[in-house]
Amino acid sequence: MIKWQEVFSKDGLPWQDATQLSSSIAVSDLNALKNLLDAVHIRLCLVKPYQENKNYPLVEARELLPSFDNDMFEYKELPGFAMVAFARQLDYFSEIFQFDHLHPVITEGDGACCPLENQVMVQNLQTLASRLPRVHQDIFRQQFRSTDTVLLETYPSLMPYLLSMDRAHVLAWGADRQFHLAGIFASFPSDIDSELKRFGIRIGKFVYGDSDIYERNRMFVYQYLMELYGFPIVSERRTSSALFARKLHKMGERFLLRVLGQTDRTITTYMANGENTRYPLLEKVALVAVDADQDEVLSIIDRDGFFLDKPRRVVILRIKYRQHTFDPSNVRQDRALSVVAQEVLHPITGKALTGLNIIKDTSNMFLRLNDIVRGEYTGRIIYKRTEVVENTGTHEKRLKFLYSWLTKHQRRMISYSDEFFSNVSKVLSNYLFSPDNDEAFENLRELYQEVCTRFSYIQQARRVRILEDLCQRTFKGARITYQQMFREALNLLNELKFEIVSFFPGLVDAVIDCVERILRDSYLQRKYVEPPEDSLTPAGQEIRKNYRRLVSLQDGFKAVRKARSSSKENVGS
Repeated sequence: MIKWQEVFSKDGLPWQDATQLSSSIAVSDLNALKNLLDAVHIRLCLVKPYQENKNYPLVEARELLPSFDNDMFEYKELPGFAMVAFARQLDYFSEIFQFDHLHPVITEGDGACCPLENQVMVQNLQTLASRLPRVHQDIFRQQFRSTDTVLLETYPSLMPYLLSMDRAHVLAWGADRQFHLAGIFASFPSDIDSELKRFGIRIGKFVYGDSDIYERNRMFVYQYLMELYGFPIVSERRTSSALFARKLHKMGERFLLRVLGQTDRTITTYMANGENTRYPLLEKVALVAVDADQDEVLSIIDRDGFFLDKPRRVVILRIKYRQHTFDPSNVRQDRALSVVAQEVLHPITGKALTGLNIIKDTSNMFLRLNDIVRGEYTGRIIYKRTEVVENTGTHEKRLKFLYSWLTKHQRRMISYSDEFFSNVSKVLSNYLFSPDNDEAFENLRELYQEVCTRFSYIQQARRVRILEDLCQRTFKGARITYQQMFREALNLLNELKFEIVSFFPGLVDAVIDCVERILRDSYLQRKYVEPPEDSLTPAGQEIRKNYRRLVSLQDGFKAVRKARSSSKENVGS
């Protein structure tokens, strides 16, 4: 096992020992600052606690895969922090958040120092000490009594003390355009109420002043907004960090914001470096144990020396994500985030090993599913955000695991290949619909029905996704003709209309919207619908005939939606 004192020791930084740099460093670029912070934070906030805590809770690979699971436990003995860095000088009065200001000794762009250099250093020392728990104050003053605490080379030595503060610390440029520790005890503003309502109205899930719609859609909007920034609905520290990153990005700031939660044991980083993007860059770093059955991946990691702890198969894993703009017409409209890259970091050099699939391997998913239905899966999940379920020894636990498994992987299963989904369906059907399990499921009727409904939704949603592709005249990744589009759409809708007994309002709305888009196609109207019948070719006549059939099928789906809506209104009255 690589010792924590050696982690990233050959990453280009002038390390003197485990927590000190041997010479001064000048960093003015956010990317270079991020490299420095990666080395310090991974070494001191992930690897050191891992090696000093016998029962350190490694992050499961699936926890880094959206949608994110709710936290189960808070590990108060582990470090947590928040920080923000600005690629500019601070204007203390005009900043939009509260913090205690620290002052650099260099006060001019040409490197000139303040004539009261010692007083400035003493003032910074007193400010830092005043925000520490009393038990650390004397030791801190003694350790740093002759040190310029705001210099970047001092930052690793300060880290144990910064971790003992409840609030965030701040880095920014000085007059020389180099980063330094510019503030501590920062509070990030979190105007969750107005932010949530503005976002919900913008994506069409809220209507101004309509409390019923707000209550119905609030959790969806809240969860979607938080997932855009890499979290489930979680603690105040991470919520405020996510929303502050959102605010800074909207303001056009060049910044890096980072947070480590004591519950998720994951370093989450947001960065905006002046690029014209809708969202800040988002990535996570955690210590993960690679699954024992990923033989090829394990072989590559071992060959190139990327294990942090080989006997336990532990690696330093970095995941990069892509955010998605909300699309109400997409059957996977709850997909706020997806994985764009996975990197294993070398524990000594920090070099990234790419091209591995550790967290979203379909064979892994399939093996987990098999283990769940056989009752052989050992692990734990949170069922419906409230109940911790451990292992799969009973049918009740298996059903709860299945519900959570289907919920987490729902939007991926909607997109995966027919072959993969066919295998999944066989495993689920053999378990859920086996006569041998009828008696057990009879006593778990409500839970069993929840799992079946979730499975049925995914099955139907896969068909609706195909219909969404047909709207773009695409089928199985290939461009198709209008003739083929109509044939495939009619076959699909004829199958769906017999399954409409299991009524999912959102899917019916999506079907109607897709058909509407096909029928409104301007070229289709001009070329095949408006001209006289006798002017059309045989292929054109087939398209017009199928157009009418599609209109008829759409009317059928609209009738079902109207009947169900009327039924609900009658029940309500």
